Amino acid sequence: MYPIKLILTFIIAIFSLTTLNTAIAEKHHSQAASFKATKITDQIYMLQGKGGNLGLLKGKQGLVLIDADYKQMSPALIKQLSRYGGTEKLNYLINTHWHGDHTEGNDALGRHAQIIAHDNVRARLLTTQEIKLFKLVSKPYPVHALPSITYKKSMSLYLNNEELELIHFSKSHTDGDTVVFFKKSNVVHTGDLFFSGFYPFVDVDHGGNVLNLAKNIKMLLGMVDDKTRIIPGHGPLSDKSALQDFHDMLVGTTVEVQSMIDKGMGLDKIKQTGLSNKWKSWTKGFLSTEVWIGIIYSSLTKG
Repeated sequence: MYPIKLILTFIIAIFSLTTLNTAIAEKHHSQAASFKATKITDQIYMLQGKGGNLGLLKGKQGLVLIDADYKQMSPALIKQLSRYGGTEKLNYLINTHWHGDHTEGNDALGRHAQIIAHDNVRARLLTTQEIKLFKLVSKPYPVHALPSITYKKSMSLYLNNEELELIHFSKSHTDGDTVVFFKKSNVVHTGDLFFSGFYPFVDVDHGGNVLNLAKNIKMLLGMVDDKTRIIPGHGPLSDKSALQDFHDMLVGTTVEVQSMIDKGMGLDKIKQTGLSNKWKSWTKGFLSTEVWIGIIYSSLTKG
């Protein structure tokens, strides 16, 4: 038999190791479940968590939040909002489109604020949706997590001495995309119409299309100026120059894929051939060149 002292030492060591591992895990979780806040003006912030970028307008009349991240981020988001008055001050939550990395937080925040979105977003959230590329299935949202205010083409909100104009850009990233313009502050939240610096996911199965996206980005370029601060759906706080680069990439890569299609090449051969090296830096996000080619190909050939 082993001495009692040795057994106790072993138990204490195991307990200490378990406690340490738990502490490390909790620290890692705490670091992951948090938001980085970037101040744009005295009233407007960009919040970055795990999903799409959020926009926040604060003031004496309350809060307006643009998008709500994943459901698992809701406790951290509620904590973040407490720095600006808390959920009791949250008047409106705007969904730029229906994807879960922008709307799952509706479940928590929809109990405090009215949710605003394009008509098609409510329709999508009312039914089961599937994104095959990522093997994701979205079940119908409960009533309190659905948009209660919807619009077709545009609408305005007036709060905290700011005018927010919501404009629908059809068949771009999805069939329900909203871009939010802070008219007085010259700040724009694009939702996933704009991925800054890397290939975007375009949801062709749910009304998105690369060709229409490029056209709408060109239109958006005419609606901003060199001083506009742009909150993209994903990526860093940006400006018109970065938006122009994004447009150039959309057009340039689409031209290359179309050229290969015109030569009679199939999707597999196009993926094998790839794109020009000048687009290589755009792979630094979460889509590879092969996946991006597939999205372009689907946009060019679907329907």
